[in-house]
Amino acid sequence: MENYIIIVIPLLAGYLLDLLFGDPEGLPHPVRFFGSLINLGEKYLNQGKFRFLKGMIMVLILCSGTFLVFYGAIHFMLSHSVPVYFLFATAFVYYALANKGLITEGKQVFDTLKYKGLEAGRKRLSRIVGRDTSNLDEQQIRVAVFETMSENLSDGVIAPLFFYFIAGIPGMLTYKMINTLDSMIGYRNDRYEYFGKFAARLDDVANFIPARITTVLMLLVTFSMRGWQFVMKYGHQHQSPNAGYPEAALAGILDVQFGGPNVYHGILVDKPLIGSNSREIKHEEFKIVSSINQGVCLLMVLSISIYFFQL
Repeated sequence: MENYIIIVIPLLAGYLLDLLFGDPEGLPHPVRFFGSLINLGEKYLNQGKFRFLKGMIMVLILCSGTFLVFYGAIHFMLSHSVPVYFLFATAFVYYALANKGLITEGKQVFDTLKYKGLEAGRKRLSRIVGRDTSNLDEQQIRVAVFETMSENLSDGVIAPLFFYFIAGIPGMLTYKMINTLDSMIGYRNDRYEYFGKFAARLDDVANFIPARITTVLMLLVTFSMRGWQFVMKYGHQHQSPNAGYPEAALAGILDVQFGGPNVYHGILVDKPLIGSNSREIKHEEFKIVSSINQGVCLLMVLSISIYFFQL
């Protein structure tokens, strides 16, 4: 029971804080610190020869260092002050979860598009996606929001919870470092093709299981047979080994079409189409997607809590 309390209380408290407050804007955030470390390493290492090797070494140092720092901090606190541990662990569960922030950002794009027009919607969307938004129409904007929400439900919610289940706070924050590395240097362009390749492949490996857990949970909370059919038919066709599965699940649940050509960092990427029903997405459908995200997050948190209660 003692281990259950140590693991589950910070999990539930951090989940509730994210549910209530979302991302702590204006407060120090570990991901921003991770980003500063990555920028510093990239500045000095991403030049000259052996860029792949230097990128791999940087990734390994940052990830192993993150795990060791948090592992040491957790064990020190448990040995000297359990109340401080609970505060520390709760804070970092809260920091690592992005469920409400993801929903809030998506809703703001939908609302901006409806109430302020197409150009404002494009600008708002550009805050949360990597694609060029300057020429997107209303349907493409809504599709982009839903694709992003399904993919980031895995990356920003289920994957951190999965690694918390596997290795507690050290595992959770190490995953956040991996994901931040991929988002900053995991691009296939002249600058990062070699230096960021190891980071991108490591992120693929880290998200392999969480992406599939996310997909199953999405289908469980909606009881969607069409979603299962879409996952089996389209999930493996995506360029990413992971993103296609939750995207296919959501496309099937809503019976809409995702995918198609988009420009990312000046490069045209023709993503495979998911589904054949190119119907117009309605503004009101955001509530459905929001409820799916909330349901999936809650089900994952409860599943972890029940598992440890049984031990």
